[in-house]
Amino acid sequence: MIIGCGGAGKTTFAKALHDATGIPLIHLDKLYWKPNWEERDKAEWAAIVERVVEKERWITDGNYGGTMHLRFEQADTVIFMDRSRYLCLYRVIKRMLMNYGKTRPDMGEDCAERFDWAFIRYVYGYNNTRRPKILQYLEQLKTHKNVVILRNNREVRAYLKGFKSAQD
Repeated sequence: MIIGCGGAGKTTFAKALHDATGIPLIHLDKLYWKPNWEERDKAEWAAIVERVVEKERWITDGNYGGTMHLRFEQADTVIFMDRSRYLCLYRVIKRMLMNYGKTRPDMGEDCAERFDWAFIRYVYGYNNTRRPKILQYLEQLKTHKNVVILRNNREVRAYLKGFKSAQD
């Protein structure tokens, strides 16, 4: 289970982890968003996530706080991409500019990239509003789950290298 702020590198990391392990990768954004950025209702979304986590092996990429508890319960490993506010902002704005008007492969059908001030504000405030609660919860999870916090590119590369070495 990979979580973190928008722009923290969740999707890129998830793809690399999938490539290194062969574990099926599920992009939550792809499942959550209906065409043209229409949100799923809460009950439908919870049912989708329940089906995802019933599977024996999976990597999920995304937050979605309303169903995070379902993934926490079933995940054996929780990876938190704990990156700086400014790196995340830079990456999100760059992604918006580079993909503007196009639907990324990890997004829902017909969800073309757009400039979204609400999302930029969310990213800007994430480390103050969401991060402390997540870190507190992860501290509790450490007693019975594998919790990994990756704060920089060096840590990301080292973590992935462990899987590549194991497969050699």
